[in-house]
Amino acid sequence: MAATILIIDDENHLRGLLARILQLEGYTVLEAPDGHTGLNLLEREDVHLVICDVKLPDANGLNLSVRIKEGHPDTEIILLTAYGTIQDGVKAIKNGAFDYIVKGDDNEKIIPLVSRAIEKATLQFRIRRLEAQMNKRYGFDQILGQSRLIQQAVHLAQRVAVTDTTVLLMGETGTGKEVFAQAIHQASARRSGSFVAINCGALSREILESELFGHRAGAFTGANRDQKGLFAEANGGTLFLDEIGEMPLDLQAKLLRVLETHEFLRVGDTKPTRTDVRVLAATNRSLQQEAEKGLFRLDLYYRLSVFTIALPALRERPDDIAAIAEAFAQQGALKVGKRDVRLSPEFVKQLRNQYWKGNIRELKNVIERALILADGPELLPEHLPFSGEPSARPDDEPTFDLATLERRQIRRALEHTSGNKAEAARLLGIGVTSLYRKLAEMDNQPSE
Repeated sequence: MAATILIIDDENHLRGLLARILQLEGYTVLEAPDGHTGLNLLEREDVHLVICDVKLPDANGLNLSVRIKEGHPDTEIILLTAYGTIQDGVKAIKNGAFDYIVKGDDNEKIIPLVSRAIEKATLQFRIRRLEAQMNKRYGFDQILGQSRLIQQAVHLAQRVAVTDTTVLLMGETGTGKEVFAQAIHQASARRSGSFVAINCGALSREILESELFGHRAGAFTGANRDQKGLFAEANGGTLFLDEIGEMPLDLQAKLLRVLETHEFLRVGDTKPTRTDVRVLAATNRSLQQEAEKGLFRLDLYYRLSVFTIALPALRERPDDIAAIAEAFAQQGALKVGKRDVRLSPEFVKQLRNQYWKGNIRELKNVIERALILADGPELLPEHLPFSGEPSARPDDEPTFDLATLERRQIRRALEHTSGNKAEAARLLGIGVTSLYRKLAEMDNQPSE
């Protein structure tokens, strides 16, 4: 697609001649006899370059260039004048113009100048489009729901995103903690840097240490070459530590040192490496209770919880379920080759009746399953993996104690998998080692 150039000049003959020359070069050219008309055209068209006379009937081109840059920062400007002065040229550049030339200069000089300005503007337009796509895919717009609880969480995340503060995201499994972390990164000044995520409960202690901090060749058996860790990979960007409560205590000490000094030691190294990383962490456990039990460092908890955001469970915002399900249905329809998918009222009613232990992640899986089972475009109750009866709370007596809820979730997972601990750990979103540790703790606690 040809780049678009707007010529603003009250001299009809000169404007028409320049327009013809640029059209022969393959550009799309718009014309305006004054500043007012030019500004109106800029509001309606995507203009890469403005070629503007300094002296206009209704404006001064030097001042007009400031207004153009304020409203259209990616558009480049070349100013034309009949009588050029060094002072005006300097002012033009300060006001954001790409260049400043005298009318009557050889057209062979103008064409290369226009080409360079268009090249710069095209790159700026492309960057802006990519940023818009990234914001749509990873920004706050992807967080669905209008309920007070989710909007409150989004508001807090937006406020803290523009800072460099460490953030602790708290919520049950499947509530969208990584989605929030990505949105915070995308809204921050670090958006051009890397967003690197790791699940601290999915790896053994040795592998986790190597992944986070890297290692030198020969540091341990099998370390045949130097390896960069995630703190080095995320330098200038964001490191997201999911399930931070699963991190072993000795590694917690190393993490605390990085947060306080911005330095870390690779495994097998003696010289510290500096890093500029923003840390976002997430957990589905009460780190304060874990710290009181001696399972999590209290000093690290205080360092991580400078700014805490609690993400609501799906059952706490039932009015959002229909909109989230509709979005998942439209996304999933593309995967299974369906069009015009719709959710029947009874289908939505049964979704609202569910307890949703797995929260948004579970809802997404249910919608994908329904899309596969549905023969037509409408999703019906028979396409759901559960009955139409409202699912009751798991417990007769309401409880808000995270430790109690955790024990109950573990028991249900083991019942569901007939005692298969590896599968239960997968369903719970934790490592097998972590599950065995939790089971040992449960054996030492009085039964509910």
